[in-house]
Amino acid sequence: MDKIPKIDRQREHQANERTFLAWLRTSIALIGFGFAIARFGIFLRQLNLAITQQEPPIHQLSNSENLGVALVIFGISTIALAAWRYNEVFWQIERADYRPNRLMVWIMTGVVIILGLFSIPLLLRRDKVPSRSPVPIQPQSRNLQRSTPKLNVKNGAITTQYKQIFLFFK
Repeated sequence: MDKIPKIDRQREHQANERTFLAWLRTSIALIGFGFAIARFGIFLRQLNLAITQQEPPIHQLSNSENLGVALVIFGISTIALAAWRYNEVFWQIERADYRPNRLMVWIMTGVVIILGLFSIPLLLRRDKVPSRSPVPIQPQSRNLQRSTPKLNVKNGAITTQYKQIFLFFK
């Protein structure tokens, strides 16, 4: 068991922990991006509804909510894979039998590429916004009309009611 000097084993374990933390940061970023994409899609749909007063059509497969959920699920699975890989490498270092495995790197790369390709139609899709019927301009309420200052003409100068009151108390 002591085939590797103690200082080398310590460095290898520290490198293993740094690698695990890098995968952890990656998974947190994937979860954060997924959450942001899903919520921003909902926000845009509500904004479109508020502006056009019509429910926009929702595409069953290619919508931002599905992409966001996929990214969150992928981020969670990344954490699980990273923990499993960390434990596997830990015991390989202890047995002095470390074997690098690039399979996880290729799997992660492939899934990120696929999710990136799924996001392209969302970026390129342009939903037609139906034209709005003109909204009639409603008259101001009576309270607003009363609060506007009245203009008075005195000695050839235009003054407001408020200015006259100020000058009265001066």
